[in-house]
Amino acid sequence: MSNPTITQKAPFAVEVEAGKSYWWCSCGRSKGQPFCDGSHQGTEFGPVEYKAEKDGTVYFCGCKHSGNGSLCDGSHQRL
Repeated sequence: MSNPTITQKAPFAVEVEAGKSYWWCSCGRSKGQPFCDGSHQGTEFGPVEYKAEKDGTVYFCGCKHSGNGSLCDGSHQRL
């Protein structure tokens, strides 16, 4: 398994809407970070769905190494 591209060593703060799905980029290649634009084609990576349960700010992982799926868990501090 190859490693994802580290987009940034900080989370992406995004305002989300309850009930809406967001497709997080897991490969780090997308030009529309933190969301997928299909740049993962030809890799083992794929988009990860995040469905917002409530309106508010969500911190999507920017380093692509989170153990918490699409959400930041502070892993960027250890890279």
